[in-house]
Amino acid sequence: MTKTAAQRRADAKVEYDAFLAVCPSQQLLARISDKWVTLVLSALGNGHDGDGGPRPMRYSELARVLAGVSPKMLAQTLRTLEKDGLITRTATATVPVTVTYELTELGLSLLGTVRELKRWAQAHMDEVLTHRARHEATP
Repeated sequence: MTKTAAQRRADAKVEYDAFLAVCPSQQLLARISDKWVTLVLSALGNGHDGDGGPRPMRYSELARVLAGVSPKMLAQTLRTLEKDGLITRTATATVPVTVTYELTELGLSLLGTVRELKRWAQAHMDEVLTHRARHEATP
């Protein structure tokens, strides 16, 4: 029986199992669990102060918001997010060229998850630090 492309994709989805080393979803999990990916998606989804909705941001805005990210790491993160279809890059012919980054529908579908992961980390950091200190003090 001949299958349509949609049927083949549906069959492939059933076969994804992240617990298997050969599953491509492991690579995707590694990518989206990266701290810079989480922070870039959160920044694009919230604006830098968290009170806005999804909006385009320029590279320089992202670099200011993401304290500690090197230019190389930010550029690499943006390229991989674009390659995976999570963000779009738009260049506008100005002098100098204006480049903005924005979440795609696929990126927006991941936003809630990374936003909650970021919130969880911020909310539970004191507890984690207490456990770390207790663990390090134990002989």
